[in-house]
Amino acid sequence: MSVELLPPLIRKKYEVHEWKHACAVLERDFPSEWRDIIAVLSFFRLKKSEVMTPGGGKSPISQAIDREFTKRGWKEKAFDTKVIVDKQQFESPTHKIDCYKNGVALEIEWNNKDPFYDRDLNNFRLLFDLRAISVGVIIARCDELQDVFDKLGKQGIGQSSTHMSKLLPRIQGGSGGCCPILFFGISKKIFIKNE
Repeated sequence: MSVELLPPLIRKKYEVHEWKHACAVLERDFPSEWRDIIAVLSFFRLKKSEVMTPGGGKSPISQAIDREFTKRGWKEKAFDTKVIVDKQQFESPTHKIDCYKNGVALEIEWNNKDPFYDRDLNNFRLLFDLRAISVGVIIARCDELQDVFDKLGKQGIGQSSTHMSKLLPRIQGGSGGCCPILFFGISKKIFIKNE
């Protein structure tokens, strides 16, 4: 599998899965974006203080990841898509991508309900079919983090949330279509309990 193209440090600290040779596509055709992803994930740490921050809007964890991609030229991106049938035009809006650069779309799913995966995968599939993106990336969290949250007494982060185990069956069922997709699960190996 082409996940072996990722540095050992990333494979050790994150749960990594891919669909349709996403690593090979990124490493070969999008080397700058590939390096950005590796750099951001190499330095990211999951801090207890950010986990314990009350909800409301985008979490500090998602914001921290967003900021690092923004520094590297990634932007939130909406696509204006339409379908024309016999000269009749139909609007076909898509969801905004959290971070986008040069045909690579990246979504951060820290603590959403698991149906958000359906939205992301459908979006990737549609945008890939329309040739608007070439690869999708999802950063979520490993199931093992639930133990950390339970020990901290953190409310509002539950089993119906965006864990990797909720994502993988959707991928294996073909929800992403033919779009190459790379998945990173944030694990407890990068959790810092004294920050």
